Amino acid sequence: MSDATPMIEVHDLTKRYPGRTAVDGISFTVGRGEVVGFLGPNGAGKSTTMRILSSFMPATSGTVRIAGFDVFHQPDEVRRRIGYMPENNPLHVDMRVRDYLKFRARLKGLGIGRSRQRVDRVIEQCGLRDVERRIIGQLSKGYRQRVGLADALVHEPDLIILDEPTIGLDPHQLRSVRALIKELGRAHTVLLSTHILSEVEVTCSRVLVLHQGRILAADRVEDLESRFSQDGRVVAEIAATPEALREAFRDLPEVARLEIQAAAGDFQRVALTPRAGEDLRPLVFEQVRQHDWALRELTRPRLSLEDIFIQLTQRGKGGGN
Repeated sequence: MSDATPMIEVHDLTKRYPGRTAVDGISFTVGRGEVVGFLGPNGAGKSTTMRILSSFMPATSGTVRIAGFDVFHQPDEVRRRIGYMPENNPLHVDMRVRDYLKFRARLKGLGIGRSRQRVDRVIEQCGLRDVERRIIGQLSKGYRQRVGLADALVHEPDLIILDEPTIGLDPHQLRSVRALIKELGRAHTVLLSTHILSEVEVTCSRVLVLHQGRILAADRVEDLESRFSQDGRVVAEIAATPEALREAFRDLPEVARLEIQAAAGDFQRVALTPRAGEDLRPLVFEQVRQHDWALRELTRPRLSLEDIFIQLTQRGKGGGN
């Protein structure tokens, strides 16, 4: 297939169960080489969608293509191109790490020589060298997640689908697996499902926000932050009296709203909202300079991804589930 073909193409995908709709007519694309976060609360339909993409589960209706191949009519071609790590990592806990990965490589169609090469590679890539001879059931949760990632990578897939890969990890394990996922994004297309918002901010360039089976947003993280920013609001901490600050800023035509609160020491915390969404920081700096005030903060706050997610899901309430 051409490199111009999107890695994932989903159109009007629906999955219904008796009494509920888990995925409700969603459409999206993921380009080759992207690292995309599939963001949503538990029960949003993320895992269902990923199982359908990986040809582990049939859809009720809609179309899905992976690297140009139809998931429903060409599942073998699709599976060759996907490395899938499900939420509940189904490892053979009674096997040794290296033996398990060799077993999985052969199941995925690699010959004896090639499987040995690939197992060596993913053991190194996933930081498993020190535990390659150990029984999987004796490993920590973090190392088990690494074994699951190595399994997903062993056949050199074009697309890696990771469903909650960091769930249950302690902070040290979380940081290690997160760094590995970022590294994988340099050579693969990655679709990362999670309900942990910080995961998306750290590892993904674009996000799909899913809620009650529907896509509420699909955009780059920075574009979402810009779109949902607080209307150009500026916050400054200035050493001046509230009366002097009101006199300086209240009647300026660029300022729609002024709020002043006491801060530590002789400083006041000043929040200014512009009339036309313009950047007030140069104006604030000029007033500070003219009045010879001390300035220790001048920022334009941006909403976090958590704030954006809450706004989106509140707007999206009332859809089917």
